[in-house]
Amino acid sequence: MTSVVYIAKNVYGGDGLGRLGDGRVVFVPGAWAGEQVKAEIVEEKRSFVKARLVEVVEASSHRIENGPSVPGMVYSTISFEGERAAKDAQLKEFFERARIPVASFSSESPGDMLNYRNKVVYHFEKRSGAWVIGYRAEPSHEVVDVFEDPLAVPAINAALPAIRTAVVKLLTQGSVAVRRDIEKQGSVTVRWTAASGVKWWIGRSREGDVVKETTLGREFEVPADGFYQVNSQMGEKLASSVVSRYNQLKELCPEVLDLYCGVGLFGILCNPSRLTGIESGRQAVAFAKKNAEKNSVSARFFAEEVGRNMRRISISERTAVIVDPPRGGLERGVASWLSRSSAPYIFYVSCDPATLTRDLREICRCYDVESVRRFDMFPRTARFETLVMLKRKAL
Repeated sequence: MTSVVYIAKNVYGGDGLGRLGDGRVVFVPGAWAGEQVKAEIVEEKRSFVKARLVEVVEASSHRIENGPSVPGMVYSTISFEGERAAKDAQLKEFFERARIPVASFSSESPGDMLNYRNKVVYHFEKRSGAWVIGYRAEPSHEVVDVFEDPLAVPAINAALPAIRTAVVKLLTQGSVAVRRDIEKQGSVTVRWTAASGVKWWIGRSREGDVVKETTLGREFEVPADGFYQVNSQMGEKLASSVVSRYNQLKELCPEVLDLYCGVGLFGILCNPSRLTGIESGRQAVAFAKKNAEKNSVSARFFAEEVGRNMRRISISERTAVIVDPPRGGLERGVASWLSRSSAPYIFYVSCDPATLTRDLREICRCYDVESVRRFDMFPRTARFETLVMLKRKAL
């Protein structure tokens, strides 16, 4: 069934949202706010339907055609300005629905909305007798060949032909056992840093393989397959925002507790009088210790799960807390524990607005949101990063 639909807004994930004549909500990928589109229903649920864009009847002024695209680039047919406006509105709506008041809202975008990823993962599969290497398409999960990647930094694109040739060679030559083992890995990771150049590996990187990253003039060592911001330019802006605000609070909060600290980035950059970092990954903690020593920062790091050990972690009235959890947000009980803490300020760095606002509802029992800043860490894709500054309510 095909219907003409007015698109009221774009929801988190990028889909256009409208309503059918019977009142049901319809989600249309590739349709933009303010457009009239013809859409074909492809899936029906009890309270909403999903549809395929058939024709743009009345286009948004932000619509663009023939932009570069690979799977995952859900904003490839809208202007950069339109994408920014859509994402700003989405984040604000998350806070409004959670009924969390925000004193200040802002957003940061990079100068380069393309060719920014310093780390990419390409999948490979055999199709019609030939190997295909690229990103998985949604919803089919079929691998789409990528010969030039509009998301990857120029250095990765320059190396991509040779990497593709080498991967195909590994998949087609050598012993049957070796080829089967490589096939099971299913993906090739490519990573670039200015200091280490381009590195790539199939499956997991070799043990002991390290890359060097530089943020705000400080050098950090990271396991080759370890986490670091994939957008160097926006990673600098995010780190700068954390450090500049902390510097204003340093006299009040000479101590920093860095939870989910990874290789120690934020805590080390803040350079407090006393730094304590907690991270569940033992390898990341080993690198955090090394990075603190290299940058002459006095610190203690512990390989522990925050949720299991929070009751014995000390937070004083002189402590600023930084949390940078994975996409799933804070572990159960951590938000409630933080809300009862004595920390004057909490910095919450998040890559998922749903889990962010879920956690903030609990933390905001005793804290106010001082500011929210959205960072376009992943332009042209659905995701973004958010930094929330929280201040303890006056007693």
